[in-house]
Amino acid sequence: MDMLNVEIISKEMIKPFLPTPDHLKNLKLSLLDQLAPQFNVPLIFFYQNENLSSFNISQLLKQSLSRVLTIFPPLAGRIQENLYIDCNDAGIYFVEARVHAGLDQVIKDPRMEELQQFLPVEPLGQTDDNAIFSVKINFFDCGGIAIGVCFSHKIIDCASFTVFINAWASACRGEAEVIQPSFNLPNRFPPTTLAASGINASFGITKDKIMMKRLVFNKEKLAKLKQVGISSEVKNPTKVEAVSAFIWHYMIEAARAKSDMKNTSFAAVHAVNLRPRAIPPIPGHAFGNCCGAAFAFLSQTEDSCDLVSKLRSGIRETNDNYIKKLQNGDLSHLSKWIDFYKNGTEVCTFSSWCRFPIYEVDFGWGKPVWVCTTTVPFKNSVILMNNRSGDGIEAWFNMSDLDMEMLETHYKQLN
Repeated sequence: MDMLNVEIISKEMIKPFLPTPDHLKNLKLSLLDQLAPQFNVPLIFFYQNENLSSFNISQLLKQSLSRVLTIFPPLAGRIQENLYIDCNDAGIYFVEARVHAGLDQVIKDPRMEELQQFLPVEPLGQTDDNAIFSVKINFFDCGGIAIGVCFSHKIIDCASFTVFINAWASACRGEAEVIQPSFNLPNRFPPTTLAASGINASFGITKDKIMMKRLVFNKEKLAKLKQVGISSEVKNPTKVEAVSAFIWHYMIEAARAKSDMKNTSFAAVHAVNLRPRAIPPIPGHAFGNCCGAAFAFLSQTEDSCDLVSKLRSGIRETNDNYIKKLQNGDLSHLSKWIDFYKNGTEVCTFSSWCRFPIYEVDFGWGKPVWVCTTTVPFKNSVILMNNRSGDGIEAWFNMSDLDMEMLETHYKQLN
């Protein structure tokens, strides 16, 4: 099948409208930033547009981006040695492209190879000067727009990203006031020397070629999923719990069907936003990484029919006590993750973006008709996102072909 014809129009660096003051030039990384893997998180926002020219849109986006960078100076800076951000106003990498196709043909039957063409860089790629944030504006022949962004997970989690992109969208709409971020997470989670802990920030990243697939759990499929006995103890699981348990269950069953994995143990790791779990809560606009890792474990002899309660228990353990340990530099809980890999445990990682307002990002020509992600450099990883209506989940996952085959077979039985 032929690839889309995506023609690059321009490349440039967008710098803050005003220079960063001297007292904000250096921003320490927090402990959680130091622990975050160095890769680009991809997201693509698709918009219908019939009223504005591509030139007007381009100018609006550039001007508003430049202005909003004055209150988000780290994004225009550069990371130095996993220690701090040099807020040197080097800028954001900004690409414009023309897509010689219609928007509908892309979002009706999305292909992973095509979606990656809408991104400014690859997940493990980088610009010539190591930009922290990159943007690619793709103009379709029909007038539609795809805004592809890649942000460095080293200093940005999904909560921080949504604060920034909604601030950018507000500025583009011409609003006088946008949310002001705070940059005090390094005070709450003081940085440390990771070498002594034995924890490597790039742990788990693979350079092997990985391709994600998508399964769509609409309202009807979710209702069916909650009826098929995925939990004997939790009678009303959340949609994230239900989908996570479903995927993990069939990953386990597929693995146990292999002769060389009959004695394997299994673990699920769920990323958890720590801001609302702290006492008192950490503000939602606190910028930087503020995520914890919730663990669920299944031994080689346990049955995989009640995974929801294991997932829920693990998530509940990422509480204020967990946060206080991190604030005191105690990394023993996170060391479990490394121990899983060292001991040959089969690990599946989950990250839910369902609570973040990614479908509220309106630059002035309406809310997105679809938001998606693409490949990330981790095996057995799952990203969960709301669908446009908010009553379903799109699961983006990468696993072995055999695991995917079993998962897709049981997914089809939910009809």
